[in-house]
Amino acid sequence: MARSSTLFVSPTESPIGKRLTALMSIGFLALVAAGIAAAWMTQRNQGHARWVEHTYRVENAIIDLRRLIEEGETTRRGYLLAPDVPLLRTIHLNAARALPGQLAALSALVADNALQRRNVAALNRQLAPIAQARARSIALIDAGQVEQARALFHDETASRPMVGVRRTMERMVAIERTLLDQRDRDLKKAVNAFYIMLALTGVLLLVVAAVSLAAVLTYTRDLTRSRDTLNDLNANLEAIVADRTADLTRANEEIQRFAYIVSHDLRSPLVNVMGFTAELEASTQSLTALIDRAEAEAPQLVGEEARLAVREDLPEAISFIRTSTQKMDRLINAILMLSRQGRRVLSPEPIDMVALFENIRDAMTHRLTEADTELVIEQPMPDLVSDRFSIDQILSNLVDNAVKYLKPGVPGRIVVRGRRLGARAIIEVADNGRGIDPRDHARVFDLFRRSGTQDRPGEGIGLATVRALVFRLGGHIEVSSTLGEGATFRLTLPLSLEPQDRSE
Repeated sequence: MARSSTLFVSPTESPIGKRLTALMSIGFLALVAAGIAAAWMTQRNQGHARWVEHTYRVENAIIDLRRLIEEGETTRRGYLLAPDVPLLRTIHLNAARALPGQLAALSALVADNALQRRNVAALNRQLAPIAQARARSIALIDAGQVEQARALFHDETASRPMVGVRRTMERMVAIERTLLDQRDRDLKKAVNAFYIMLALTGVLLLVVAAVSLAAVLTYTRDLTRSRDTLNDLNANLEAIVADRTADLTRANEEIQRFAYIVSHDLRSPLVNVMGFTAELEASTQSLTALIDRAEAEAPQLVGEEARLAVREDLPEAISFIRTSTQKMDRLINAILMLSRQGRRVLSPEPIDMVALFENIRDAMTHRLTEADTELVIEQPMPDLVSDRFSIDQILSNLVDNAVKYLKPGVPGRIVVRGRRLGARAIIEVADNGRGIDPRDHARVFDLFRRSGTQDRPGEGIGLATVRALVFRLGGHIEVSSTLGEGATFRLTLPLSLEPQDRSE
């Protein structure tokens, strides 16, 4: 099944994402403004409520003060008319004693208002002579001089001192009422401004919502069209990929058959060459014996050229032919091996990677000891479900290469480690050997290609086989290395390999 790949674009990077982000920001700012306005309005209401309460407290204090003044005046008059009623005297004295405290309370309440403070000061001046006259009246009555007390009262009535007190208190009440009306007007203005702000915020939010909805609907329609187009492309792509996969499968099979046929056809003349080379070598021995006999019996018949040709030129040529045919035989075997690897059915099974590396170390104990090399297996290591034969060949080749290309005179150290990365495993084989030139990192995986000084036996097929096997297992391989500083081969393999259909 072919899988289509799409380019992921972050929602905030697309035009619709930027537009929606801007609209959401505007809406959020509008809500913040509404919240600030609500908080400001709440504060204004609380302040107004405090000032209204303060006004009523001032009015109540003025009313209480007026009541005490009126009560003191009324009881004094009653006591003048009925001096034999002591209750009137008591009530009058209580009112006179409460009057200073009430004045002090009123003065404290209006301390924030300069006009009211002046009115309180006027009250104090106006009440002082009234209090003195009342005290003289009570004292005369208590002394039995009732007529003199009544005469004093008449004189006071003529001056009407209470009129000024009442007018002052009326002015104070009027001032508080004026302040209350002004504060009510300010509150109404604030409420109206708040409602206007709420209305503007609501309109702005409606506009933002409408524009956002239009943008989302437009984006949804575009997305639907894109999805339909993508579905059509996917359908066509799956068919194209299926055709290409079939073509690649056929081409791979043809390549494998071609490699098998070519290697088989090459082997037939190679066998003939090797057979005739053996016959030439046997004939050379006969010729050598003949030259030896001729030199012993008739030396004049053997020329120098004949002697060199039989004893040196022919053996050297035959040796070159034999070496070349042996190399050709190894190359043909390598081609056949790769061809067989491509046809072999993979059989996934659980693999304990630590145990697998330990088996490789045990199998190579003799070589590791001879090379003065240690193989370190770092744990833990992720286990795989894969083809055991392929995994063993891959890792054995990598460890064998690490042992083969150690730095002369330096104790070898090969470290194998592994870790998980999502649904894949990363396996590393690192050594402290001679390293690989960065220019050769890609070519070392090519068939019959080698890097560096060629002082070790090999035909350049090991890493090519490793790469072919890794690709078949659904992974990839890479190398990181610097000359003289060792090399690290890094495998990336799926943790679980899907079983292969044997009919493929």
